[in-house]
Amino acid sequence: MPPFWAAPPWTNQSRALELEFVMLGFAHVPSLRPMLSVLFLAAFLLTLLGNTLIVTLTSLDPGLRAPMYFFLRQLALVEICFSLDVAPRLLVTLLLPGRGMYPTSCALQLLLVLSCVSSECFLLTVMAWDRFLAICRPLHYGAIMSPRLCHLLATMCWLAGIPVALVFTIWLFNFPFCGPRGIRHFFCDIAPLLSLVCADTRVFEANVFVATVLVIMVPFCLIAASYVMILAAVLRMPSASGRHKALSTCASHLIVVILFYGTTGVIHLRPKASYSPESKQVVSLSYTMVTPMLNPLIYSLRNKEVKAAFGRVCCGRQGSRL
Repeated sequence: MPPFWAAPPWTNQSRALELEFVMLGFAHVPSLRPMLSVLFLAAFLLTLLGNTLIVTLTSLDPGLRAPMYFFLRQLALVEICFSLDVAPRLLVTLLLPGRGMYPTSCALQLLLVLSCVSSECFLLTVMAWDRFLAICRPLHYGAIMSPRLCHLLATMCWLAGIPVALVFTIWLFNFPFCGPRGIRHFFCDIAPLLSLVCADTRVFEANVFVATVLVIMVPFCLIAASYVMILAAVLRMPSASGRHKALSTCASHLIVVILFYGTTGVIHLRPKASYSPESKQVVSLSYTMVTPMLNPLIYSLRNKEVKAAFGRVCCGRQGSRL
């Protein structure tokens, strides 16, 4: 009798039709599935804990009322939504291999993945613009970054990716899928689903490439331009302490940008590239599991105000109990 984590054979066609889609993520390393399950469960819980802590601190502590922390809270909420969409299905794939997924569930997961990725791209761009105004236009910063504008920008970041995600999800699931529907991935994404399509997808792929450039690369170029101007402004500062303080406020955001864009661009710029399914899974883990887990650590460990707010909130709750 095979172990419980072994992937079932694709001989029972009636079962394949009944289950519609089956995730085959990490089927090439069945012996590692129990260990991977523990690791990914720990990463999922740390992601929820860290991002929930960021949301709580930036909501409760009056010292974290600056626009930078307002957008940091939005980023943490996006990471929570992203993790809740991807991680449970990943754990099911590892612990219960062969468990099916209906096309509607797969389409919904793809829609949420594309929406969250788009929202994160736009939020990181807005955060870079916020840092640019704070460093390069300090006298006008308070007047420009009003609470009303912050809420408007956050709403646009949350909603802007939904139409694009909806169009491509509906378009992709209108293609005919051939044969046993085993998805060689741990969540529903464009690239593994395209490999199951038995139709000409060149027009679809061209449109995906254009949308990816607009949603991922254009924001990245805007972020890069913001940091070029920030660096130029910092180099003109006469005080070494002022330069260090200005750069320290940007370092955390820059690290997150590098982690996020360095992985999403590889996958989404070439949806049907010649990368092996196994390598795509590893790269996808970087922006679906690792980056959401590291973001709270990056922002809290390098930020004295966040650590001070954590102390104030904890001390305040202990004082109220006393």
